[in-house]
Amino acid sequence: MIFDLASIWAALIAFAVLAYVCLDGFDLGIGILSPFLKDRGEKHLAMNTIAPVWDGNETWLVLGGGGLFAVFPLAYAIVMPALYPLIIVMLLGLIFRGVAFEFVHRTKRMQGFWEWGFALGSILAAIAQGLALGGLVQGITVQGRSFGGGTWDWLTPFSVLTAVALVAGYALLGATWLNMKTEGALQARAQAMAKPLALGFVALIGAVSLATVFVRPEYMARWFGYPTIVFSLTVPLLVLAVAWVLWRGLRDGHDGRPFVATLGLFALSYIGLGISFYPHIVPPSLTIAEAAAPESSLAFLLVGALVLIPMILAYTAYSYWVFRGKVRPEDGYH
Repeated sequence: MIFDLASIWAALIAFAVLAYVCLDGFDLGIGILSPFLKDRGEKHLAMNTIAPVWDGNETWLVLGGGGLFAVFPLAYAIVMPALYPLIIVMLLGLIFRGVAFEFVHRTKRMQGFWEWGFALGSILAAIAQGLALGGLVQGITVQGRSFGGGTWDWLTPFSVLTAVALVAGYALLGATWLNMKTEGALQARAQAMAKPLALGFVALIGAVSLATVFVRPEYMARWFGYPTIVFSLTVPLLVLAVAWVLWRGLRDGHDGRPFVATLGLFALSYIGLGISFYPHIVPPSLTIAEAAAPESSLAFLLVGALVLIPMILAYTAYSYWVFRGKVRPEDGYH
């Protein structure tokens, strides 16, 4: 069967990871950009644009990680030891960012410290996620049913390139979000930052894509074999088309179009990863079917997922709807 329970769960976890990257990506992006904003007023206004939604956005990270543990326990048992240092750094960055986000509005004497804490926590989390992505794409050594590599296998020029690309992408998401949610001087500054970030991110997408093809011979065969060559030719064309929409939106001063186009770039990049990976969940040797829990467990958990995921989607959509529109300096959620 093409759509067996393991494949359905792989699709659900893939969706949760993409939702996290897109939604928490602009949160992290605002933290990455915050040191480059003009003054404390602009920094706090930028933080207020994400105040109603930032913690809810991280729900998708919990769903993706928890789902991997419950549904693909073998993959979880291999990936976690391979990427332990990065997972720890990412979680510490996210925790420190969250604490800083709350404390920056509760103190005057240490406000500068917490502003930098918000920025550094965001940057650390983004770098760790990029290095982890690169480490996963280049492959994890598996011996039997466990991780068989070294502690620093993930640290390579390729993983550093993916980290730089992800940080640039998150920064672009943050800049286009600010362009959509603010006005006046901060919106103009966001547009000015977004233009070079857009050029850099598209160039980095191309660089990572080219490097990925040469990381493993399987990827070369996958991208240039039939029928996947149809997708390998289509995806780059779509990336260029979406990049043009992004640039036109920034040039013409549109509010929402650049943000939506940036989300499109992330989605297309994610599809490219899917083309390289499938049917593996831990490249190069562990497939979705091999890593899956027993069918009875998959069926039992799917019932809960079919209840919870629509609820998460509903409250996420509702929160964004309630707090739609521009955020002004006099507005605040703290």
